[in-house]
Amino acid sequence: FFFFFFLTANRISNQSLEMNLDVESMRQKYGGDHIEPETLHENPMEQFALWLSDAVESKEVEPNAMTLATATSEGVPNARMVLLKGFDQEGFRFFSNYESQKGSELDDNPLANLVFWWVNTHRQVRVHGRVERLSAERSDDYFHKRPIGSRVGATVSRQSQVLSSREELETAYTAAEEIALKRQAEGEEKPILRPDYWGGYVIKPVWIEFWQGQPSRLHDRVKYSKVEDEDGGFHFEKSRLSP
Repeated sequence: FFFFFFLTANRISNQSLEMNLDVESMRQKYGGDHIEPETLHENPMEQFALWLSDAVESKEVEPNAMTLATATSEGVPNARMVLLKGFDQEGFRFFSNYESQKGSELDDNPLANLVFWWVNTHRQVRVHGRVERLSAERSDDYFHKRPIGSRVGATVSRQSQVLSSREELETAYTAAEEIALKRQAEGEEKPILRPDYWGGYVIKPVWIEFWQGQPSRLHDRVKYSKVEDEDGGFHFEKSRLSP
């Protein structure tokens, strides 16, 4: 009886979902100016800057939002959304808790992928590269630019650790915030110090792919692949990929 009830309940649940959400028919028409290896900038970071600027101008809600995919040393993948907080010729920067799940995985396996998706311009950028921690000085510099509430949150959150209740977190936050605001009122330049377990990372790209949505799923894809030079430097070579 229990097994029959379970199958019936599961079937009803699935039918209900299908009735309310017709996922198969969800479809958007993509389109945009065609891209070719010859028309994109020779430097992928310069090209990224152009597309990010376009995303900002198109009023994307959070144009610097990106999916960060990591994996354990055994190859088990994990992904989450984080915010890009800087980029240059070195790579893409973000900040997080070093003791979080992503931090532990990057310690064991310092390879990661990023995905940017800008719905308003029908564009995607994928990045694969090696991840390194930023220096303590660079992490300090960014930490002290953050709103004081964000700094307090970073100090009290033991990211990815089991939490007994929301109340536990809020109690810790309120106590730390009170101390920080008091120090700020007393004129302390840095009322909260960056904890050692929080800081920045840079993803140094091995390849970057630019994707422009097109009608009938005939999307444009151009990939920049890093090539090492004999003098110790490097450059990127471009190629078109099939959609």
